Amino acid sequence: MRILTVGDIVASDGREFIYNNLGRIKNKYKIDYCVANGENAANTNGITVDIANALLRCGVDVITMGNHTFANKEYADVLNDIPQVIRPANYPPETEGAGYYIDDLGSVKVAVINAIGRINMDAVDCPFRATEKCLMEIGDSADIKIIDFHAETTSEKLAFANYFDGKADIIFGTHTHVQTADERVLPGGTGYISDLGMTGVRDSILGVKKEIIMDMYYSRKKFRFEKAEGEVWFNGAVFDYDVKEHKIASIERLNFPVAHLRETK
Repeated sequence: MRILTVGDIVASDGREFIYNNLGRIKNKYKIDYCVANGENAANTNGITVDIANALLRCGVDVITMGNHTFANKEYADVLNDIPQVIRPANYPPETEGAGYYIDDLGSVKVAVINAIGRINMDAVDCPFRATEKCLMEIGDSADIKIIDFHAETTSEKLAFANYFDGKADIIFGTHTHVQTADERVLPGGTGYISDLGMTGVRDSILGVKKEIIMDMYYSRKKFRFEKAEGEVWFNGAVFDYDVKEHKIASIERLNFPVAHLRETK
């Protein structure tokens, strides 16, 4: 079973790339299942009902979120009405929506969990304990367990991944918008990458106009973020899961512009 994981989809350019090209990507890489981080899909922050539904229609199976979960006023409608959109499980218990989703595909059941880190982030409950609780609740009701750990530092991500090595099948990091080159299968069998990167404008700073971010760091003043314009690159990874052997067979990092899809058939 080939599982595509998509890095943070940033603003209108990123989501239009997904709308127009996800089908081709899935065909090219023979994808069976797709998980995408959508917390930046609406003008760099948050997600709307229409955007979430459009992503699901074009081939995303589950949408994960992160620290921008509540950035759009429609967040409650999204989380309450669209179960395929999940938010970090270590948010307070009364938070709308759920921290995991179980998808019954007939021959196999897939569970996707979302958790958020605590280093350089807003104060939240322990992601380790919250994820343990999710895994306990899921139990044997899912054959494949996937975790999006939305966190800032590679040290926290690696600690999290090694703690859950062998307890989840796939752990991928999101949030930094910068893809890491450390994809590997951990000793306990879990497929891992520290950060998928972003699907957004490449000539930018994390999807935002470069000048705004440079001015912010130089002057220490705060500026309103504006999305960058330019060529969009797709970031993600394909995890090849051997259903018979119950293990990750391989991991392939993806990092390319739309021209790559035109050049390769």
